Amino acid sequence: MANSTGQYAVLDSSIELSAFRTKEKAISVVGLGYVGLPLALELAKKFRVIGFDISSPRVEMMKNSQDPSEELETAAFDGKDIFFSSEAEDLSKASFHIVAVPTPVDESRSPNLRPLLGASRSVGKVLKRGDIVVFESTVYPGCTEEDCVPILEEESGLTFGEDFTVGYSPERINPGDKEHTVDKILKIVSGSDSETLKVIAGIYGDIITAGIYEAASIKVAEAAKVIENSQRDVNISFVNELSIIFRQMGIDTQDVLDAAGTKWNFLPFRPGLVGGHCISVDPYYLLHKSIKLGYDPLVIASGRRINDRMPAFIAKELVQALLKADKNPKQSKVLMLGVTFKENVADIRNSKVVDVVRELMDYGVNVHLYDPHASPNEVAHEYGLTMIDEVGKQYDAIVVAVSHTKFKSYDLDKFREMSRDGLMLFDLKGLYNRDELRDGETIWRL
Repeated sequence: MANSTGQYAVLDSSIELSAFRTKEKAISVVGLGYVGLPLALELAKKFRVIGFDISSPRVEMMKNSQDPSEELETAAFDGKDIFFSSEAEDLSKASFHIVAVPTPVDESRSPNLRPLLGASRSVGKVLKRGDIVVFESTVYPGCTEEDCVPILEEESGLTFGEDFTVGYSPERINPGDKEHTVDKILKIVSGSDSETLKVIAGIYGDIITAGIYEAASIKVAEAAKVIENSQRDVNISFVNELSIIFRQMGIDTQDVLDAAGTKWNFLPFRPGLVGGHCISVDPYYLLHKSIKLGYDPLVIASGRRINDRMPAFIAKELVQALLKADKNPKQSKVLMLGVTFKENVADIRNSKVVDVVRELMDYGVNVHLYDPHASPNEVAHEYGLTMIDEVGKQYDAIVVAVSHTKFKSYDLDKFREMSRDGLMLFDLKGLYNRDELRDGETIWRL
């Protein structure tokens, strides 16, 4: 029964849980990225864990106490009962499997389930009677039972519900956030039957200090996850659209939002680029499932269209600003500060900054790309773009696209040193004070 906070008491399934707590049975975590590695290390404080990733180089780094995602310090690996492997056969040593692989979209913005289904095949090949498989990857409601379970049955030769069971527990990792770590975020859990749910809730409950919430079903848990980011996407699209409208009116959007924010229940969303592997991706999973069922979701689709168009809008505004300053875009040099999808992380997946860069390059603008957190090799491999090692001078315009701490420390004098013929600063994050501008200088912001 739920208590007044909506949380459920964790019930102990003594036999199953005790086997994990005494380390007679092991837990596997499949996929050791931003989600899987922190979870695996947290579990390894109390359980025997097998950490699996298909990338041998990444596994070697973790064996040497290095986080390939650069989120965790070396000390995070100390004293943990974990065995890292890139050999799928090692998963056979576990009886409780957690799948935490990426669920991106393809070029047509349709769900790309290949990593998830591939992980399901790997787990299915080693599945034993009595095993439990828990999925954490973001999916549309029904994916676990309709897409993953049949693969587990096919590969294992076992029968779902009789020989093995499943659950779903959505990840809530926030890259770069050192306060809301995996153990401090309320954990939603669900299971295919009540006994499975008890085990899942018990295992997660042993490491999550923020509490456990038992969802009514697997589909409910899947839906809860996908709407979390869809809600944020729609809200950001609203203020992005406002920024386009207010620019036509000659009104500063930030000033409007500051004024409206004095109302106690006004939501403090800010305009900006919406990239990364969550907010800009998850809504497409819900869109896909909805359309497949015969319903065209107007609000979600509209929000996605607006946010996807922001890079082109920003690039067009910058080119127009150059022209207004009597500068030929094809002879102009622009500095782009930041390429990761958010501040103080190394993750460049689905970076909308890259879209701005490409839009500017289509206008013939010479763009210099700099980011102290991003890997030049990854940027070159993923996007075919070359980064500069250090910031130069004589830029016709400067774009601060990501609010890295390093960029926040810059003042207008720093930007003036980088500029040619007066400061033209595109402040996409609203970091700098317009009151400090001199005559002929410009700070553009959303």
